[in-house]
Amino acid sequence: MHHGREGIDRTVTVTTCGRICFNRQKINLSAVFAGQCLGIKQVSDEIWLVAFMDYDLGYFDNETCRLEPLDNPFGPKVLLCLQYET
Repeated sequence: MHHGREGIDRTVTVTTCGRICFNRQKINLSAVFAGQCLGIKQVSDEIWLVAFMDYDLGYFDNETCRLEPLDNPFGPKVLLCLQYET
């Protein structure tokens, strides 16, 4: 088991310029992850999921070599407020 998560196929370290090297390709992420280990999991033919800690960041494929991000797990959440009449 890699990266401390079940189902992760491989662990890669992000370069100082914010890329991961995967199967002889360079995938651009962000320099904020420089030096961090990310988990990679193949989810379909030529499509991989990238994870950091317990968070899925997004997907990349062989054709675009670009990470397509998922929704921000830290983003604002809309809370439903119910107003009761008394």
